[in-house]
Amino acid sequence: MMFPTSSQRKHWTFCGETELNRLRTETNRKYLEKHAKKFKNKDDGTSFLDLKEERILLRHYEYALKEFCARFQDSGPHENKVIGLPREVVGTAINYMKRFFLNKSVMDYHPKDIMLTCVYLSTKVEENHVSLRTFVSNIKGDPDKNADIVLCFELLLMKELHYHMTIHNPFRALEGLIIDVKTRCKAVQAMPTKDVEKLRKGAFDFIDRSLSTDACLIFAPSQIALAALLASASEQKINLDSYVTETLLMSESQEHVHKVIEQVKRIRYMVKHIEPISKEDVRNIHKKLMKCRNQENNPESEVYKRKMDELLEEEEEYQSQKRAKIAEEEKLAEKNLVGL
Repeated sequence: MMFPTSSQRKHWTFCGETELNRLRTETNRKYLEKHAKKFKNKDDGTSFLDLKEERILLRHYEYALKEFCARFQDSGPHENKVIGLPREVVGTAINYMKRFFLNKSVMDYHPKDIMLTCVYLSTKVEENHVSLRTFVSNIKGDPDKNADIVLCFELLLMKELHYHMTIHNPFRALEGLIIDVKTRCKAVQAMPTKDVEKLRKGAFDFIDRSLSTDACLIFAPSQIALAALLASASEQKINLDSYVTETLLMSESQEHVHKVIEQVKRIRYMVKHIEPISKEDVRNIHKKLMKCRNQENNPESEVYKRKMDELLEEEEEYQSQKRAKIAEEEKLAEKNLVGL
């Protein structure tokens, strides 16, 4: 499936940051309205996270996701360790995470739990599947408990993503652009191989940084890839303007060319102006979150454990009733058979 006809284009590409902020503000407001009564009688100064605090925490866990994937260890042939997950897994997982938290608050579902679940689901979708046992061996803590958390939230995650699993990342589009620019751009053709590799590396680094922005929720993968290539070329003092206007977009209308150029400028601006986050802010937000998060979705809470026990009991009761019904039907069938 191509991007223009994909669920990503139809359901998960938004007009801009204003629309995304509106959705996130509404999500934050809904959580406050729903849970205000639970906390209003507390006298310990508990308050909810505001939108800015939610965004800081999510960005922290997007960085944590990248770090987790970079350090991931999987046993390869002959017990050799394969370190790191492919960039496609990282890109898809971050897309999942951004989508999930458009309509869910970090106070409802802890971003660490969702982050790990996004990575696990992404390894399957990107056909880089690792066993659950191997996956949880990369997570600190009790492997059995971590496995339960990942499996429990996996179905929720897929549901909240409306089962739109396919992600069109900019990496493949960038590879295509690099092949094209090496073939049709004289300035690049004249470059030494090592400089072309620098151009390529700089472009992929740009895409990696773009994952810390909302670019993947606003722009097409091809636009992000082009912005990455032009940003890398600019760093190496290579002018690709004529390649873009006279070669790459030669058959397009002036209006379309102008639109693409403006989109590229917006993407480069977003990536260039990523605001740093401080560890102290993250620590303070974590402390605040512990007091206002929804305990029904906290695997460490007694409320959550009771809820799981109740669900298990309901499932056991359902299975028991089902077995009893089958046994009754079998008895009736035997009686009818004897009667014949």
